[in-house]
Amino acid sequence: MSEQDFARLGNYALMLQGSPNIDRHKCKRIVPMEVLSLGPSRTGTLSMQRAFEILGYANPYHFSSMYGNVKDCDMWKEAFDAKYHGRGSFGKEQWDQLLGHCSAVTDFPCANFGPELMDAYPDARVVLVERNVDKWVESFGTLIKEAYHPTSTILGILDPTWMGRISGVGIAMIAAMTGQRSEKQIILHARTSYEKHYRWVREEVRARSVPLLEYRLGDGWLPLCEFLGKEIPRDANGVEIPFPHMNEKDNIQAVFSVMARKSLGNVVRNVFAAACVLFLVAWISSKLVF
Repeated sequence: MSEQDFARLGNYALMLQGSPNIDRHKCKRIVPMEVLSLGPSRTGTLSMQRAFEILGYANPYHFSSMYGNVKDCDMWKEAFDAKYHGRGSFGKEQWDQLLGHCSAVTDFPCANFGPELMDAYPDARVVLVERNVDKWVESFGTLIKEAYHPTSTILGILDPTWMGRISGVGIAMIAAMTGQRSEKQIILHARTSYEKHYRWVREEVRARSVPLLEYRLGDGWLPLCEFLGKEIPRDANGVEIPFPHMNEKDNIQAVFSVMARKSLGNVVRNVFAAACVLFLVAWISSKLVF
C-alpha cells in the first residue's frame, strides 16, 4: 500500500492491506468522542475524515474504516438489527466497543445513528455538511449503480466473509436512509431522502441543545476550526495546509474496481481450497479398507 494508492482510493486503500481481524466486542473506549459529523455519504465525507485527521482527532471513522477491519461489519449489523428490526440492544457500551478508538466520525453508517451517538456522547459537537442537492443526487446515483451492479451482488454471495460483510452494511445503511431496497426506487427517492435526513438531524440536535455547525463544502478551515476550538493547521514553515479535497466521483469508480478484483481473488482462493479439501477427502476414502 503506497501513497499513490491513498491518492487514488483515499482511506479505501485500507483494503489493500491485511485485516487485523479485531473483534470490537472485546474493546473499550480509549479516547473521548468529540465530533459527530452526520451528513450522508457523497457530501465530502472522505475530505472531512482527512480534515479531522489533520486537526488531530484520533482515527476518524468513515465507511471506508471497515475496510481496515472487516470484522467491524459484524457489530454494525448488530446496530442495524437493534435499531431497525428490534433484534437485541445496542447502547453506549457497544458504541464504546465499536468506536472506542475514534474521537470523530463521519459518513454512513455512523450518520444513520445520529440520535444514538448524541445520547451516548452528549459532550460531542455535531457538524452537518451540506452539498448542493442536485450534485448530491447525481453523485449518490453513481454510488448506487456501482453498489447494486450485478457483479457486486454476485461477489457478495460468493465471497461472504469479505465482500458480503461490507455489502451487507452498505445495503442496510442505504435502506435506513431511503426506506427502499431496489436500485430504481432508491434513486427515485434520493432527493426526498436527502431532505428528510437533514430535517431529522436538525430536529434531533435541537431536541438535545447540542452545539451544531452547519458547514458547506468549500467553506475551508476557518468556520470548522472556530467551532471545534482548533488552530488552523499550518506546516513547519507556518503556511496554511490546504483543506483536503477528495474527488469522490472518480474515487468511487476506482474503489469498486479494486474491490471487485480483491473479492474475485478471495473467491478463487476459496474455490481452490475447497477443491483441495475434496481431493484430499476422495484420496483418503480411496485408501480406506473396509
